[in-house]
Amino acid sequence: MIRVLVADDHSLVRTGLAQLLGRADDIDLVGVAADGVEAVKLTEELRPDVVLMDLSMPTMDGIAATRAISASCPGVRVVALTAFAERSTVLAALDAGAIGYVLKDGEEEELLKATRAAARGESPLSPRAAHVVITSRSTRQGGHDVSEREREVLVLVAAGLGNREIGERLAISEKTVKAHLTRVYQRLGIRNRAQAIAYVRDTGLDGRPSLSP
Repeated sequence: MIRVLVADDHSLVRTGLAQLLGRADDIDLVGVAADGVEAVKLTEELRPDVVLMDLSMPTMDGIAATRAISASCPGVRVVALTAFAERSTVLAALDAGAIGYVLKDGEEEELLKATRAAARGESPLSPRAAHVVITSRSTRQGGHDVSEREREVLVLVAAGLGNREIGERLAISEKTVKAHLTRVYQRLGIRNRAQAIAYVRDTGLDGRPSLSP
């Protein structure tokens, strides 16, 4: 079972999310929080697998709460769940440690898929959020400032593989995979796997058409 905590300051939203998650056989809603302070407290107490985090909340907003959870509970995956896709908000949430960014105007099934993906360690990103991430980074210069091996590693990250699986696929050690990721992240201004996935999607690094304008 995927243990989920919901943080949102609107009671109707919390109720709706609870009902949606309750219909999924593989998801267990373990708690709800009405603000960021409560979200951090309950996360530390309950240790859910995934936190669905609203970003606009009183007392402590979702970005500050995400940063606190990332520091105190690094194994918990936070997915920003919000109505906003502004550049500053998307980047702030991902920089704070959110593994994904999903918009509230999406379909219910998309939210369930995003929750499951986050639990697997993947990085669910709405298309608008992914586009915002990449257009703000060094890809504005055009071209791919990565080596062939780094490209292979990034493409496998975007495919949802963990470091060990990537190492097995490329016949290199897990330590070498981490070293490649550290170097390319620093060079491109990428902070986490969510941004790496967005980079691959938006630049067409995996051979698909680029999302960049």
